Amino acid sequence: MRLPTFRAPVVFAWVSALVLALAGCSISSGGEEAGRRPPGTVSPSTPTPDPTDNGIQAILDKSLPRGGSGTVIAARDGEVTHCAGYGMADQAHGTPATCDTVYDLMSMTKSFTAVAIMKLQMAGKLRVSDRISEFVGHVPADKRAITIHHLLTHTSGLPEALGDDYDPVSRQEMIDGAVTSELVAPPGTKFSYSNLGYSLLAAIVESASGMDYEHFLAEHVFAPAGMKDTGYVQPRWDTERIAVEYDERGVSQGRPQDHRWAADGPYWNLRGNGGLLSTARDMYRFHRALADGTLLDRDARTAMFTAHSPTGLPGFDGYAIGYGWVIMPDRGLATHSGGNDWSYGVNVHAVRGDLMVFWISNQAVRDGKWDLQKIARSLTFKLIKQLRGGASLSAGGRREPRRSR
Repeated sequence: MRLPTFRAPVVFAWVSALVLALAGCSISSGGEEAGRRPPGTVSPSTPTPDPTDNGIQAILDKSLPRGGSGTVIAARDGEVTHCAGYGMADQAHGTPATCDTVYDLMSMTKSFTAVAIMKLQMAGKLRVSDRISEFVGHVPADKRAITIHHLLTHTSGLPEALGDDYDPVSRQEMIDGAVTSELVAPPGTKFSYSNLGYSLLAAIVESASGMDYEHFLAEHVFAPAGMKDTGYVQPRWDTERIAVEYDERGVSQGRPQDHRWAADGPYWNLRGNGGLLSTARDMYRFHRALADGTLLDRDARTAMFTAHSPTGLPGFDGYAIGYGWVIMPDRGLATHSGGNDWSYGVNVHAVRGDLMVFWISNQAVRDGKWDLQKIARSLTFKLIKQLRGGASLSAGGRREPRRSR
């Protein structure tokens, strides 16, 4: 059975190293009015030379496993400093990974679900203090106290999942399974990571907005951010752009759509908590739209990146959960990773200032050779440190242009 994977100790272990990179210094301020790349200026039909940075490339050359594959993007102060693929997005057809390769975001999808909830709060359609019963119908007594806030912060007490990512579970079957499940803790008392909770949030987005989940994201999140290569089924995907995933033996597991999906996207064990498809360029656009106020007003952004609930994990004092993000002890960076049996990725967003790193691979593990979760901590630390050092671009490298809002 392929279950949604979240190894909390791994996530917090590599994140803890980033504190050292920022200790004693602040990220240079990009400000809410920092320039942002005009939406839609990059597409497969209008290629732009990719920016490269010698220092970052040297880190990648040394850290990434030989034979691996994926894409890395890094940016600071409103400019992409490095964007490049390595290895193959599709080994059988010799398709190289690039900045336009489409990947499964896995659990990084949760950041988008959280933004959708905050957009609805901004519009007066809900409040995070609302009980879930207002949107999903009757719930038994043990779950009547669960609020949207609890779902966002993984403190609802709901279990991690109902089953496999690709089990054909309908929206109502997911809701019924959630409200009849056995709680792992009373609501609001304990951090316990729940993919199921974020699928409930996707259902709440639909109930509060009157739109289906992906259409709401497309209209209210992706479009304002200029993201044209993100979604489940709405983008008119060129299938060859979507990365094939590979298992620990190097055997192809196909593309996400090769598994059991409904006509409008993944079934509800995955919808809302994972499975969105996107590119490195679009993840940069998402970062900029969060940083410059395009997506959320100041109050909503503050709420999203507030350290609401401690993780309670041994050895990780000060780490906390925001809305769709892990907040670091110094409160300067927010992050979320994503992983399954085949792929792995990390997204880092500066809460203060303007800095981001996103890297992802379509083969997380190779037996006897590599496990990206084991090198994630050191790799991400080195990339952040390089960005903080302000290294110059390589000869011939280009940065994406800035634009005043």
